[in-house]
Amino acid sequence: MDAGDVACVQLRLKDVPDAAIREAAETLLPICHARDVPLLINDHPGLAKDVGADGVHVGQHDTPCAEARSLLGENVILGVTCHDSRHLAIEAAEAGADYVAFGAFYPTLTKETAHRPRPEILERWSKATNVPCVAIGGITPENCAPLVAAGADFLAVLRGIWDAEDGPGEAVRAFNRAIRDAAEAPPPPEAA
Repeated sequence: MDAGDVACVQLRLKDVPDAAIREAAETLLPICHARDVPLLINDHPGLAKDVGADGVHVGQHDTPCAEARSLLGENVILGVTCHDSRHLAIEAAEAGADYVAFGAFYPTLTKETAHRPRPEILERWSKATNVPCVAIGGITPENCAPLVAAGADFLAVLRGIWDAEDGPGEAVRAFNRAIRDAAEAPPPPEAA
C-alpha cells in the first residue's frame, strides 16, 4: 500500500473458519486505515459488519446484494460480481451495489471461471451508468491497458501483485504506471 495508489484491499480467504477471517480482518484494518485504504471482506457481510470493515464483496452465489445492503446499511462499500452479464450488473446496481465487477478477462489460477467477458462490456457499462466497474481475472501490468482504455474504473488484482517477480511493491508501482499510461493514451481511431 505504500508503493502507490491502492483503491482498496479485499480480504479473500476461502475455505477457512470465520475465526481466521475475523483475525485477519482485525489485523489488516488498522494497517489499511493508517493509509486511508478501505478494507473489504469477501463473501461475509455479517462478519464485515461485526469487525467494522469498510465493506463487502459478494458473488452471485453468496448473500444477495439487497440482503447485504440491508444488513450493512448505506455507509459501507458493497460490490457484486456480475461475470459477463450487464443484466446482473443492472440488478446489482438497482439493489444498492456501489460497484459491479466483471470477469475473468484473462486466464486465472485464483479460481475456476466459466465467464470470459470482452473489454467492450466495460465500455458499454461506463457509458450507460455512473456505477463504477471493476475488471477481474488474470490482470497484470502488461495486459491491463485494454481494460483501462475500455472504461474499467478499478482493477482487481491478486497474483499480479503477490506473485510478481520483483515483489508486491514493485508490482503496485508497475500497475500504477500501466494504468496512467493507458488512461493518457489517445483513443484508437474509429473504424470506417
